[in-house]
This record gives sequence, C-alpha cells and structure tokens, in this order.
Amino acid sequence: MSLSLQTLGELIVFNHDQAVPLPASKRTRAVLVYLMLTGRMHRRDWLCELFWENADDPRATLRWSLSKIRSVVNDVDHERLWADRERVQLNDPDLDIDIRNLAAKVSDPATSAQALKGINRALKRPLLKGLDLPDQPLFQQWLQAERDEVQLLRSQLLARLASEPHLDWAEQLEWAREWLALEPLNTCAATAVLTLLEQLGDSWELGWLSTELSQRFLEAGIAWSSKTRTQADNSSGAFVYRTPERELLAHQRIHLCTAKDGVRLAYAAVGSGYPIIKAANWLSHLEHDWHSPIWSPLFRRLALNHYVVRYDERGNGLSDWHANDLSFDAFVTDLETIVEASGVDRFALLGISQGAAVSIAYAVKHPERVSHLVLFGGYPAGWRINASDRVIREREAIITLTEAGWGQDNPAYRQIFSSTFMPSADKAELDWFNDFQRRTASPENAARFLSVFGDIDVRHLLSQVQVPTLVLHSEGDQRIPIQTGRDLAAAIPGAKFHRLDSDGHLLLGREPASKAFIDAVRHFIATH
Repeated sequence: MSLSLQTLGELIVFNHDQAVPLPASKRTRAVLVYLMLTGRMHRRDWLCELFWENADDPRATLRWSLSKIRSVVNDVDHERLWADRERVQLNDPDLDIDIRNLAAKVSDPATSAQALKGINRALKRPLLKGLDLPDQPLFQQWLQAERDEVQLLRSQLLARLASEPHLDWAEQLEWAREWLALEPLNTCAATAVLTLLEQLGDSWELGWLSTELSQRFLEAGIAWSSKTRTQADNSSGAFVYRTPERELLAHQRIHLCTAKDGVRLAYAAVGSGYPIIKAANWLSHLEHDWHSPIWSPLFRRLALNHYVVRYDERGNGLSDWHANDLSFDAFVTDLETIVEASGVDRFALLGISQGAAVSIAYAVKHPERVSHLVLFGGYPAGWRINASDRVIREREAIITLTEAGWGQDNPAYRQIFSSTFMPSADKAELDWFNDFQRRTASPENAARFLSVFGDIDVRHLLSQVQVPTLVLHSEGDQRIPIQTGRDLAAAIPGAKFHRLDSDGHLLLGREPASKAFIDAVRHFIATH
C-alpha cells in the first residue's frame, strides 16, 4: 500500500494513485491530516484538546475517529496508525505529500524556470480547503501556520524567478512585482523591483515607487533605503521555506523504549554533530518543547551543531504517566535505558534542575560513556535534606495545593511555579508555561514529583566525578540559589563554574543569558 497526500485544494489521500474514500466527518479528516503532516507522536489528551475542546466525551470521540482513520491508512501488511491508551502516532516514512515535494523542487537549483512557474500556479490553491474548524482555536492556529508556510514557499519561488538568468528583465520584473505584492514589507522584494526598473530604464516609475516604498518601510519601522539597493541576493537564506530550526523539527522522530519495570519512555534525536544526551527533568514534552519560549531556543540552537537526544521522564510528557515507581533510582535507570536505546557510545551529558543529580549519578556509574558533564540550575540535595520544620511545612503545603488544583482551568496553582521559575517572564510567557504544565503531567504525578525531588541526595558522589564538568547557574535563581551552584562546582574535582546574568531557574529564549548558555556549552565541549 503506497500512500500519497494532496493538501493543496481539497484533501485527497491516494493509494497507488487511486483516491481513497475519506471519513464523512470533517473533524476526523482534520485529525487524519494533522497526524500525517506532523508525523509525530501525540498524547490522546492533546488531540482531544485540539479537536474536541468542549465535547462531552472527547476520548470516546477520538477513539471513533481513529477507527475510521485506520481504514484509510492501514492494510494487512502495514500498520501505519499506532496507538496505546496514552499516545497516538501515524508513522509512514514513505508517505508522499504534495507540498513537501514542491518545497524540495523550489529549493533545488536545477529546477527550471518553466517548472517553477507551474509550481507557482499550484501554490495559489488554498491549503486544505474546507478543513477549517472555527470552534477549535488550537487547530486553527496550527492550520494557519501551515498556510503561512505555503506563502513563504511562494516567496522563495518568486525570489528565484525575479532573478532567473534565463528570463529577460521584463519578465523578471513581473515576477518581482508579484513577490512584492505577496510580501509588501519585504525589503529584498522591493530592492528587486527597483533594481529591475532601473535596468529597464523606467525612470518615471522608479522615482515614484522609490518614494512610496521608502515611506511604507519608514511607517513600518523597517530599515531600508532605495539609495543603497543592490541586486536581490536569493542565496542569503532570507527566503527559505523552512528555517533550519523548522527543518530540525520536521526531521525529529519520537520513539518508545521500555524501562526495566515495563514503563515505556519516549525519546527523540535530532541534529548532527558530537552527541549530547539531555537527562530528563520534570516539565518536558518532546513535541511541545519545540514551541516553548523557554526550552525551544536552547534545543534548536544546540541541534544545529550537535546530535541531541532528549526524552520525557516517566510520569511526564509523552512517556507513560502510569508508573508505580517514581523515584530517583528509577530516574537513573531510565537514563541508562535511553542511552542504550539511542545507540550512542560516548556523549556529553546535560542535566538541568533535578536532572543534574541524575546526570551526576550516571556519570559516576558510567564514566567511560560520558565525555563531558554539563549541569544547569542543579542541586545535589533535595529540599527535605537538612531543612527546617518551617520549610518542610511550606513545601508540603504546596504539594497539597498542587494535587488539588493542578488540572483546573484556573492557573493560580500552577502560577506558584511559573512566577519563581521565570520571574522576568511577561504575561504571554507565563500563560504559555501555565498551560504547558497542565499538559505535561497529571495533578497526582506533579505532586509525586515534588515529593521525590525533596529526597534527592548525591552529595556523596560529587568527589567521584571523573569527567570534565561545567556548572552553569543563573545569578538570581529563586528556586535554587546561585550559592548552591557554586558549592556544587567546588565539590566536583576540576569543575568549571559559569555565572549567567539571569533571574530564571528556566531561561527565556529571548534573554541574552540563553545565548550565553549555548555559547558556553559549545565552547566547553569543543575545548575539552
């Protein structure tokens, strides 16, 4: 069974060039195309929220939709739709998708001008026509983002035609005009139009259009001058259909492996270069992390130069939420399971927050596997260790509040963590993180995690660390004071300490400390 997908115009699924009857339900067709285009594993809860936000029994409705989708994508020899009680994935590496084929042709320098013109006509057709779900805002946001990507692809195509050497200047100008009409605030498109007008000797239009465009960009706050224009450079990377980070996400594949006690763990690898394995920390989700204002810039930038393996901790993200053993020892053995499943022999190990203690325990146990140890916002002992009665009472009260209110629509309970994790976050970032926490763990597991973290104690292992170690810590971290980071570095033989100018236990991607973190990690791995 060979499947192909037509997304431009109305949705059509082909089996060996024959159209396959699709489910009558538009919502089910939307689920189908979402699974096909993302090609990633998704939690059932997320799919329910995406497509049946206000349904009485969304999980039952999802099961019904998946049963209809199976008849479209599966046959006796190919089980492309995989699902268990928590996750769903449609995995077909050979799936042929029209928009991806066209994107490859636009990026191919060998594609002829005539072929590009045909692709331009195809891209004018609406993506997934008639598949809008106005009552499902999250799906609509995703669908609009995919449609925006088609417009970016057209921009890249028109940029090529506007400087295609096999076309004369007059025809190049027509394509440049279409490019500028599509993107009125694109300075390179404006430059291309004016340059071609100048080459054609049309001084009258050149004069008034230069004035109009200068005013347009001035009002939009965009730096541009018609007096310093040069031939538009289409090799600059400004009009690529997918940014390098989006390419990384497109190639990320999520896999499952099984821990010693039968708990299934989700992990993913992306990028290329020297391998980095990130020990799991609570509050992670292999898919949603890529859209996070917190984690995504770190992971994406690291993956541009490294082969990055990440996984969701048991009880969290895309890994099994139903885990009897939620303990520090289980966290360490889970890391061992992930390392073996990844097939990586030697790697840099990154531990964040409580993941730092897990990384220390692993590095001491397996020094031959770890080439570099990088710890950020870490601590060797949990909050119960040597704590006063007052601190213990406060922490246990927070655990009680968490279990009672974590899953409620009111984010007040989750705000307890958001405001201390990221004191400088704006409202949009806090809103995102509050919602992310709810999607990442159940109320029961959130409370269990907080309790387990209190008992962590790897102080006796610090002097046994034998690998080069870099400890990073935010100056104003309100969850784990910077002195804890300094003491951690001092207790590990030969460890280097790097202070970050931030007040966040979690770094916001927009703050300079995020770039400083990436630079420090890259430099440390490159020079040790």
